[in-house]
Amino acid sequence: MMGGVAQLVVVAALLATAAAAPTAAAAGALPSEVAVGALFTYDSTIGRAAQLAIELAVDDVNADDKVLAWTKLNLVSMDTNCSGFLGTIKALELMEKNVVAVIGPQSSGIGHAISQVVNELHVPLLSFAATDPTLSASEYPYFLRTTTSDYFQMNAVASIVDYYQWKRVTAVYIDDEYGRGGVSALGDALALKRAQVSYKATIPPNSNTDVIRDVLFKANMMESRVMVVHVNPDTGLRVFSAAKKLQMMASGYVWIVTDWLAAVLDSSASRNPKYMSNIQGVIVLRQHTPDSDAKNKFISRWNNVARNRSMTPGLNSYGFYAYDSVWAVARSVDQFLNAGNQINFSTDPRLHDPNGTTLRLSTLKIFDGGDQMLQQLLLTNFTGLTGAVKFDSGGNLLHPAYDILNVGRSGTHLIGYWSNYSGLSVAAPEILYQMSPNASTSTHQLNSVVWPGDSTDIPRGWVFPNDGQPLRVGVPVKPSFKALVSGSTPDSVRGYCIDVFKSAIKLLPYPVPYQFIPIGDGTKNPSYVSIVGMVASNTLDAAVGDFAIVRNGTRLAEYTQPYIDSGLVIVAPVKHITSSAWAFLKPFTWEMWFITGALFILVGIVVWLLEHRSNPEFRGPPCNQVITIFWFSFSTMFFSHQENTRTALGRFVLIIWMFVVLIITSSYTASLTSILTVQQLATGITGLDSLISSSLPIGYQTGKFTKKYLMLNLNVPESRLVQLNTIEEYADALNRGPKNGGVAAIIDEKPYIDIFLSHYCNFKIVGQQFTREGWGFAFQKDSPLAADMSTAILQLSESGQLQSIHDEWFTQPSCATNDESNVGATRLGLGSFWGLFLICALICLFAVVVFFIRVCWQYKQYSNSEDADESNEAGADGAGKRQRKLSRLGSFQEILKFFDMKEEEVMKSSMKRRPGEKDNHAAGF
Repeated sequence: MMGGVAQLVVVAALLATAAAAPTAAAAGALPSEVAVGALFTYDSTIGRAAQLAIELAVDDVNADDKVLAWTKLNLVSMDTNCSGFLGTIKALELMEKNVVAVIGPQSSGIGHAISQVVNELHVPLLSFAATDPTLSASEYPYFLRTTTSDYFQMNAVASIVDYYQWKRVTAVYIDDEYGRGGVSALGDALALKRAQVSYKATIPPNSNTDVIRDVLFKANMMESRVMVVHVNPDTGLRVFSAAKKLQMMASGYVWIVTDWLAAVLDSSASRNPKYMSNIQGVIVLRQHTPDSDAKNKFISRWNNVARNRSMTPGLNSYGFYAYDSVWAVARSVDQFLNAGNQINFSTDPRLHDPNGTTLRLSTLKIFDGGDQMLQQLLLTNFTGLTGAVKFDSGGNLLHPAYDILNVGRSGTHLIGYWSNYSGLSVAAPEILYQMSPNASTSTHQLNSVVWPGDSTDIPRGWVFPNDGQPLRVGVPVKPSFKALVSGSTPDSVRGYCIDVFKSAIKLLPYPVPYQFIPIGDGTKNPSYVSIVGMVASNTLDAAVGDFAIVRNGTRLAEYTQPYIDSGLVIVAPVKHITSSAWAFLKPFTWEMWFITGALFILVGIVVWLLEHRSNPEFRGPPCNQVITIFWFSFSTMFFSHQENTRTALGRFVLIIWMFVVLIITSSYTASLTSILTVQQLATGITGLDSLISSSLPIGYQTGKFTKKYLMLNLNVPESRLVQLNTIEEYADALNRGPKNGGVAAIIDEKPYIDIFLSHYCNFKIVGQQFTREGWGFAFQKDSPLAADMSTAILQLSESGQLQSIHDEWFTQPSCATNDESNVGATRLGLGSFWGLFLICALICLFAVVVFFIRVCWQYKQYSNSEDADESNEAGADGAGKRQRKLSRLGSFQEILKFFDMKEEEVMKSSMKRRPGEKDNHAAGF
């Protein structure tokens, strides 16, 4: 057993030796060193952190046996000197060194230039600091971004703006590729949140303090107080120094700063009282790098080396990205070489040195394995100091995230995070990555902020432009309806709408200077759509008056909360009906009168049939009985009949009939009262349906939306529409009517009709209000003043002041109430009562059928008793008796005689028969 184990050990040793031989051979084929370039500005906030980080990363790679175990990573660095031109030259010099990849550049401007070069030479470019979103893989396939693009940073800024419900921001940016690309991305991100960049404060590169101060002074004249600062670190601190002198760091201002300031603040040299006092209350973004042991160890190591080299300490997040960039290159080169690829460079025949030139273009060579190296880089997947290092299809790192900091007197403190996965949150993104989006209650939140001026109240974010111009408020000038708005000069403008506007604007927590601008000549209504269009085109700041909030208007302007309902109604002429001698016949139609009278007679006959044999009040001579039938039936109309019913069927029929009579008399009384007191419509229009289905002309108010609504929504031909301007034209058109060139009805908003009817009493509202609009004040799109005015209108409504203003202008009761219930009374027809009449007729029929069945049964019993009496008569032959029986049964007179007999006589006859039958039976036994 032990021998077998020993043999296995020997075999395993031989196999290991055999496997090691090819590895050694392969190692001999690997290059001894690989050149990697680096481009950045040595003497800069980002460059100082990146330079040492890159050097430490190269040392760590060369010391690691698992990555490039047989090859040394050789770093070739170039200083771009914060110059686009010199940076491009240094990049070209770097390409002469046969580097397989370049880490950098630091500047987005140089990134655009050098990306053209690396595309031709097939050398991958990994930038740890060029954040311009326009540096895309679609245009520059060899460009990879190992930091977070400003596309995501501007989405984070837009989320903050949206969180505090600001709508307009001022962008302060450096006028280069980095600044322009970032602000363009900011505009796109804000548009998704229904916000916008209202002003762009452009700072030329290398501007001095005076130029920066002039730029900020112009920005301070604008409306927005939300400043987004996107500049480079060298310019940034001078921006805040100038803002401090212009008193733009006071209460009411908002400053949101991109990640350049976080890089400056992470440098201990910049944390002096002078700098910190200039940036009190600003919100700062910083690339989020999750905490880890490796990160903490690197920070400690970086600081130690920096002290030993007497370097100014200042490690920032760009240093972490630079460190991970080196490792991404090292791992990709390792995979590239292990796949059997060779590092070779070839001359580009298109690059040659013309006679006499010293450009040395021939030294620029193409990296033959550039495509394979690029593919290895795109497959990078490891965990570095910045978290997961993995690229998407666009060459950007996955899971972009930012820390959101607030600068206070004691330094910076974290108020939340942003990531493209979960948006704003107070929980770290790496925690939320393990949850579904929006699953945590901590998302879409931020902690409290201390704003400039040591204020904890959220700034409004805007003020009126500080250019001495008041709010330009357009008001329509109309020839009529002056109770709503009137006045041909700015100082004479008045009316209901104006009073509501003035009362609301007084409730705002800040002063608002305004100036009314009358629009119109006063002889014809102006176009309300045109006035709202003037607001949209910035000719006016607002429009105040009787502006209905309609769909087309909301596309052009921002409306406030409605301050009055203004749905469309129909007004038509009415006429008073004079009473006549035959007015009492009008409540019922002639069919109704005929059926009602016939039913009265029918019920009288039925009750007479049911009561005749047992009730002496329904007996007597035929003439009296006919009179009784008519008297009884018609006296029930007034519930004054004197005859009492005795039979059960008679009482049953009478109960049903009395119920029918009650309904008929009540309806008659109500209809007669209505006919004698109401007004009738002169044109027969009873509502919207009857008006639209007719071909009669319709009036509308000039300048309002009514015409377009009738044509587009109700399909009314334009030929039927008649435009009107004044109250007098309304009355004249309605009085003349369709036959005399007038209109059958007018469709307009209810406030106008209320004013019109307060002057003219021979017109009424017909039907119901068929739309639900309201009047509001129009402001420019996304104007913050619209929201504040809406709040003020709600306060007016809740306090009752809005109703008081309404009563002051609309209470002119020169006419009676406009209750539409007294318009257009109609006669009652058979259709309203046929069901009731049918039930009554069926009850009568049922009672008659039951009565005749009972009578027939009694008649049979009566006939049998007569036969028995005749059989006892002596000397009577059988044939004669049968003949008399048949003649009696067939005689109609005998039947009528029996029907006319009293119930008591029939009962006595039956009682007499029973003793006779008993005697006969006894004799038989």
